[in-house]
Amino acid sequence: MTDEPFEIYLVTPPGLEPALCQEAREKGFADPVASVGGVTVRGGWPEVWRANLDLRGATKVLARIGAFRALHLAQLDKRARKFPWAEVLRPDQPVKVEASCKGSRIYHAGAVVQRISAAIREELGAPIAEDAEIRVMARIEDDLCTISVDTSGELLHRRGHKEAVNKAPLRETLAALFLRECGYDGTEPVLDPMCGSGTFVIEAAEIAAGLRPGRSRDFAFERLATFDPAAWDRLREPPPARPVPFRFLGHDRDAGAIAMSRANAERAGVAGITDFRRQPLAELQRPEGPPGLVMVNPPYGTRIGNKKLLYALYASLGEVLRSRFSGWRVGLVTSEPSLARATGLPFAEPGLPVPHGGLKVGLHRTAAPLK
Repeated sequence: MTDEPFEIYLVTPPGLEPALCQEAREKGFADPVASVGGVTVRGGWPEVWRANLDLRGATKVLARIGAFRALHLAQLDKRARKFPWAEVLRPDQPVKVEASCKGSRIYHAGAVVQRISAAIREELGAPIAEDAEIRVMARIEDDLCTISVDTSGELLHRRGHKEAVNKAPLRETLAALFLRECGYDGTEPVLDPMCGSGTFVIEAAEIAAGLRPGRSRDFAFERLATFDPAAWDRLREPPPARPVPFRFLGHDRDAGAIAMSRANAERAGVAGITDFRRQPLAELQRPEGPPGLVMVNPPYGTRIGNKKLLYALYASLGEVLRSRFSGWRVGLVTSEPSLARATGLPFAEPGLPVPHGGLKVGLHRTAAPLK
């Protein structure tokens, strides 16, 4: 099981699977196939490690380590005890078991958790704990029990750089996929006129500089039996520094947001190619140099601000961009299509809405550079 390629499942918010599939293909992962909620690739444990280290859009990386049929709980119990847990799990590392059942004769997820937990505890000797960093997931669908291990641990948007956040921050994984959907590949400047804690600007700068998103954190797979520290150290060797001939700009009217952004950029190692300034929208000017992408996640009015007052803000944003940013493209994230329309910008049809912080947000993109 540990030498042969297996399925690796890359979790992403529904609506962004095609973007993550494209990223996985570009980064050399084998046979990427998108499905609802994620992308499946094939590989061995080094690919699992690399997916956690390199993929900007994945929320989690799950290793599908085996499957067996189970028509009733006694059969589940017997086959779970014969499962080769020791090939993947370590007896000294606590484990948490989770389960789901769909379209199967076994329908009680709690009973599945009990049986598999007992098998791991009694056959392998590993303790079972609610707060364990190693999560084993059993999915029973059409009587087939598929066993996966969450190899990431903490969600992958937690890159290890953003200690300071403002209200309603956008997750780095979402920011990376929205940038990708706007055609951003690191070869042009990015400006965010309402940058908050700097997520779009920092993510874009990291992409341009060739920095790996998982370079500053640890992962659950480091506590599995399949982990090879020497091979991991080799894989983590930073690539050669990539010169960036332009800067990434973030503006916000709030001084606290600018201080947060600067601190986050410093921790991420991109302070030298980013510039954050306190500045109201009315004073926004096109920067010198080549055109690029304006990427903005304005307030939506659902949690921050009054929605009626926001129509004027979005209209002002559109007016500033139309009058001063000829040649630039625009990407705007909002939960309210009517607010996007208030900008008067020539947006193409938005993609599917994406879950974010209890809301559904859409990405609105200009189909061509502004004239």
